[in-house]
Amino acid sequence: MLQGKNSRESSSRSWGFVMLASCLGLAGMQLVSCAADPADDEKPRSVPRTARAEATAASNGSAQDLPVPPIDPAHPLFLPLQEAYKSREVLAGIKDYEAEFVKRELIGRKLIKTTMFMKLRHEPFSVYLKFIDPNTGREVIFVEGRNKNNLFVHETGFKAIVGTISLLPTGPDAMADNRYPVTMIGMKILLDKIITQWETEGKLGEVKTQKYPNAKLPSGEECVAYESTHPTPRNQFKFHITRLWIEKTSGLPIRVEQLGFPQNGEKPPIIEEYTYSKIKTNVSLTDKDFDIKNPAYAFP
Repeated sequence: MLQGKNSRESSSRSWGFVMLASCLGLAGMQLVSCAADPADDEKPRSVPRTARAEATAASNGSAQDLPVPPIDPAHPLFLPLQEAYKSREVLAGIKDYEAEFVKRELIGRKLIKTTMFMKLRHEPFSVYLKFIDPNTGREVIFVEGRNKNNLFVHETGFKAIVGTISLLPTGPDAMADNRYPVTMIGMKILLDKIITQWETEGKLGEVKTQKYPNAKLPSGEECVAYESTHPTPRNQFKFHITRLWIEKTSGLPIRVEQLGFPQNGEKPPIIEEYTYSKIKTNVSLTDKDFDIKNPAYAFP
């Protein structure tokens, strides 16, 4: 839940997970749920600061060594972009990491939630995934430039009889119930996507922003969250609300929420939500961590 004071200002590689061929089936579908706005008693009561004041204060610190957002300093998104740039600099110093990854994506009329343990290496881009819930035990490996840039996937239980499957990440079987291919997973691509979105929207009006300096995830991570809102649906705005959560201690972008425009007076529906927790960075992952022959894995 978001907590803390705001700064009132006027004017998904994000990714989807790879599923096996449709003959193997899919578990874990839920009805669409919505993300509620902060309760009234949790909203700020302090004197609001203008975007220009916030940006000026930030520029007096470490932000002066970072790129300047390509938008008017008075725009509400100027400060959130500065903070996103800082987080991008933190990621530049990280070669690899392990984490628990939870994604929720709206596919059709269903909100699909999946929890996985993951290993990720930036160079060469490599991913290992082990499902926690649903489809416990399913494993996936992708290494850029290997296996003809296909995935290795295997199931558990009676489905394991199929053995290890090689799938094209963007093929119909892999993308059947996902918004993005596995090649777009990871905090780096997730943050780059938000930066690109805000840089584009920063040239437009009808944007409100809030800052939550004491946001806390259910898993316990303390963050600063930045929220942008477009009050009115427009063709140029893909989402109604965007939230970026940056962990206070590490500076990492550990959560992104994208909410759609509400319909018929309902709350904004979750379109995309990606959360990284229990993160261990620079753990010296090797080729063995992304090899189906690794004895620690259960690939047939």
